[in-house]
Amino acid sequence: MLAVGIVSEVFGPHGEALPGFDFALCAERPGPVRTDLGVPLALTHGLDRLAVADLVIALPGAEFRTPPAPAVLDALSAAYERGALVAAHCVGTFALAAAGLLDGRRATTHWRFADLLADRHPDVTVEPDALYIDEGRVITGAGAAAGFDLCLHLLRREYGAATANAISRDMVLPSHREGGQAQYLAAPVPEGGQDERLAEVLAWARAHLHEPLPVAELARRALMSKRSFARRFTAATGTTPHAWLRSLRLSSAEELLETTDLPVEEIARRVGYGSAAVLREQFVRRRGVPPRSYRRSFTNAP
Repeated sequence: MLAVGIVSEVFGPHGEALPGFDFALCAERPGPVRTDLGVPLALTHGLDRLAVADLVIALPGAEFRTPPAPAVLDALSAAYERGALVAAHCVGTFALAAAGLLDGRRATTHWRFADLLADRHPDVTVEPDALYIDEGRVITGAGAAAGFDLCLHLLRREYGAATANAISRDMVLPSHREGGQAQYLAAPVPEGGQDERLAEVLAWARAHLHEPLPVAELARRALMSKRSFARRFTAATGTTPHAWLRSLRLSSAEELLETTDLPVEEIARRVGYGSAAVLREQFVRRRGVPPRSYRRSFTNAP
């Protein structure tokens, strides 16, 4: 039910200002489907619906240790062969593996079942720590709420940062977590208000992205030593302060490139890079294209 809620929320209606999706839940046979909460879902679409889908997401189920029916595997393979994006998160990844769509590729799943996936499918390179892995037209994600990360990544990839950020704000979720971020974190216990101070510092950093923001300054505002701050930050977010800031700067730059006609030099200044050249270097390294090419892909600018 959690997985159904995730995809329904992300690809459901979010107002006229955001793109609408032709969303449908499908099963091998239309009719009632039992869920883990005991609440049945009445599904009206069968596998024929996959034949016209641009994106197919295999959702996790309790019987994932048993391969899906041949008709399901054939439908997944056919969707991929005709050019659809095929994705899965949590133990839904086992369905893609059974269909042969992960052979020779990297993939992830819920950390608890990563070894089982690797044992059953030796041709798949399983990366148990990743939040999600993008292999082009096959994308896999980690377990439980990491389904949100997978879906938001797909939105960001296909519709841009502005759309993904707007929908994440609508759902009151972080706009972006890198796929390489650790999926399993030791749950941090509040220590004398440190968690609250850390949250305040992160909010302050977002509002002052145009400034240098050295880790020493962030630590000072959190009332911690630099070493304690870095350790606490990683425990709470699964990434380092430098990586978090880099991701935030690039995400903000993407949105400005998509939604404004500001010169690249001004965008670089607003997101905290010293020059357009530095922004370009980071953009090419992390996104694969220079900022102006990225802008053209979303605006059709000359």
